[in-house]
Amino acid sequence: MKKMRRISDRYMLSVIVPTYNERDNIVELIERIEATLKEIKFEVIVVDDGSPDGTADVAKELNEIYGNVKVHVRSGKMGLASAIMDGIGLSSSEIVAVIDADLQHPPETLREMYNRLMEGYDLVVASRYIKSAGIEGWGAWRRIISRGATATAHLLLPETRKVKDVMSGYFMLRKSILSGVKVNSKGYKILLEILVKGNYKSVAEVPYIFKPRIRGKSKMDLNEMLNFLRLLFNLRFRTVEP
Repeated sequence: MKKMRRISDRYMLSVIVPTYNERDNIVELIERIEATLKEIKFEVIVVDDGSPDGTADVAKELNEIYGNVKVHVRSGKMGLASAIMDGIGLSSSEIVAVIDADLQHPPETLREMYNRLMEGYDLVVASRYIKSAGIEGWGAWRRIISRGATATAHLLLPETRKVKDVMSGYFMLRKSILSGVKVNSKGYKILLEILVKGNYKSVAEVPYIFKPRIRGKSKMDLNEMLNFLRLLFNLRFRTVEP
């Protein structure tokens, strides 16, 4: 309760939403975030990589309605990891969440993640691989790839073994765990680097159902997979800066 009172005059949570061509999803996403978190003071930070479909303009219009949506537009596709770090740098709260804009991460899970953080955890990961969680719309091959990537991370990076879904892009943390940490991730698996290098003492997972993308185009491609393998190697042998 002391922590809640101390930050009550500011935002208690900053929700970072990296975007690229998510015009068709951003309205529903922010509407659901606003409904889910209506009982706490929060902000949404949209970090847009110059979407040609006008995602940033729609987000700015949503700020006219809600008054708590910040929009940061970058020049071109600079990567998900750097978008997240830029969002953290712009955030007003000690507590930040990261969520995809494509509605595959249900915003309703944010409240449970926040509650767990208020219990004292430093990092809360929304997981597809614990009890009551799951994945909709994936074929057997994609499930094998995901499980294989997780197993490889657990094998090479002992620090990740406490988390079942190390490939998750949906998480919430205290910014203090990143103090003095340089994040070098390319691609979209920034959580791996946080798990290996972050200054956290406790981590929890909460379940969610990963939904298939309904609108828009997936950003997942071969280049992202190669970036993931490169990141694993770099973290294992610490060829990236600490």
